[in-house]
Amino acid sequence: MIVGNLDALSQAGLPAVLNAILATEGATLSALKAREDGRWQPDGAQWFCNIGPAQTQHREARHTEYHRQWADIQVILEGSELIYAAATAVMQPDDEERKQDLFITPRTPTGVSIQLGEGDFAVFLPGEPHQALCAVDVPSQVRKAVFKVPKALLEA
Repeated sequence: MIVGNLDALSQAGLPAVLNAILATEGATLSALKAREDGRWQPDGAQWFCNIGPAQTQHREARHTEYHRQWADIQVILEGSELIYAAATAVMQPDDEERKQDLFITPRTPTGVSIQLGEGDFAVFLPGEPHQALCAVDVPSQVRKAVFKVPKALLEA
């Protein structure tokens, strides 16, 4: 897991491929906020980004997920959320694959909680469990950009 802010990319210590994605003109905070909700994928890019509103919930109501083939870069465009994450893997053979490469586990991550506000991001590499969209105080709506980066790009 890596955390940072779009206005301070050099301080995040991102792998070069992730830094290059977030450093594009289209991935600045102002550019992302100006985009319509939906999927954005630049021509020729192997990665894509889903932009849109989401509702935070109390932690007990949120699931813990991980991915095997994709890294997530979760960016808050409006509002704030808490994300809980574990420093160790929680994968088990009986975890539910709710949709392609979205694994839900009943185990709740312990380790760290991160509060993200406008422009903040959290990177979850393949296998890293995270419980996103947890309410800071009370459930509220946020607007997020979630970049999906294939594992193969990270290994190149």
